[in-house]
Amino acid sequence: MKKFRPSESKREKRSRHKRKLVALAFYLSAFITAGIIGCSTKNENPSFSHAPSLPSYQQSNYQDYVDETQQWLAEHRVYKTDDHTLEVALNSPFEVVPENPNGEAVLLVHGLGDSPYSFRDIANHLAKQGYLVRAILLPGHGSKVGDLILPSYEDWHGVVEHHTALLLEDYPSIWLGGYSTGANLVTSKALQDDRISGLLLFSPAFEPSSSAAKYAGFVSVFVQWADKDPEDNMLRYNSLPMNGAAVYYETVSQVQKQLDKHQFDKPTVMVLSEGDSVVDTKAAVGWFNSHFSNPNNKLIWQGDNAPQVSGTIAQTMRLPKFRVSNGSHMGMLFSPENPYYGTQGTVRICDNGQSEEAYTACLNGEPMWYSSYGYQELGKIHSRLTFNPYFNQMSEIIDTVMNSEHHYEQTASAKK
Repeated sequence: MKKFRPSESKREKRSRHKRKLVALAFYLSAFITAGIIGCSTKNENPSFSHAPSLPSYQQSNYQDYVDETQQWLAEHRVYKTDDHTLEVALNSPFEVVPENPNGEAVLLVHGLGDSPYSFRDIANHLAKQGYLVRAILLPGHGSKVGDLILPSYEDWHGVVEHHTALLLEDYPSIWLGGYSTGANLVTSKALQDDRISGLLLFSPAFEPSSSAAKYAGFVSVFVQWADKDPEDNMLRYNSLPMNGAAVYYETVSQVQKQLDKHQFDKPTVMVLSEGDSVVDTKAAVGWFNSHFSNPNNKLIWQGDNAPQVSGTIAQTMRLPKFRVSNGSHMGMLFSPENPYYGTQGTVRICDNGQSEEAYTACLNGEPMWYSSYGYQELGKIHSRLTFNPYFNQMSEIIDTVMNSEHHYEQTASAKK
């Protein structure tokens, strides 16, 4: 159906700029003409302030890392509900120990503005298959959005390096999985470390949809915030400090440098949404086709216009049964049964680039459809798609590819 785009309100324009980071030029211009922007004031919302420093991630064992991170979060988090214990637990790094271990392990890394909870459903599934699963917290996340002013690329790269090394102390090889920015970080690591068994990549942000993102580092010298929105989601941030955008783009630069140097011949699953408004899916497909060479690789394409690439599995996202209009950047991560993001979940992301009237109706709990950011149809209210109607099928594909590793190793060994 043809998209319907009514005239935009000020809130809609602000949201659109956030999506594309075109707001960088606007904020820089405002800085020049109006003076310093984004500096804190005495009455500023505490969500936009930042802690004195970031938590440590270099503990000698994983449990100490979890315990000390939770303590730090408890002290520095700006809470959204009265259940502080729950909020800390949902935003903390976590480990899932399998009942029937298969001797393998997986490390999972979330994306910009998100939390380890992004991988809760996937981690539980992998543990049922016998994998020990750990999900880590990128510094600056899980507490309050102002803390994203603090981290550098070295912080995010360092936490992945450290916790990969911790897992490798107990496992000869491990899988890495990442969502969006996290996919950039784990891919960079895997391309340089032969001990990585394979990759699980969800909406990899190898290339942003907007070329303006490359200027975030420069603009962050003058402007502290790319966008400020109400912080009402206890699982992720809604706003974005310019530093967060700048560090994200550094992960883009680093992963592209590694892709220019290396090929990855271990099994890989890549999941992309045709409706993704955040990353350049065409670029991700190109790298999947040219740089990920294992014959068992799978590209799960959520949309109707699948690329003609070997290993592609297409899944239509026009699903009236689920009131789904198209796929989103984050939708593939969660089961329809997820208590927060599922079909009956308690979290509804209404700031989805639609009209002011539809936004208000969504907030008021009126019947709605689900879509990617910015997608609209006449007569429909859309909130962000936060669940994967194909979650079970995706999980089965992941299982098949991960199990193929052993056959691949045996074949490669025989050829030698």
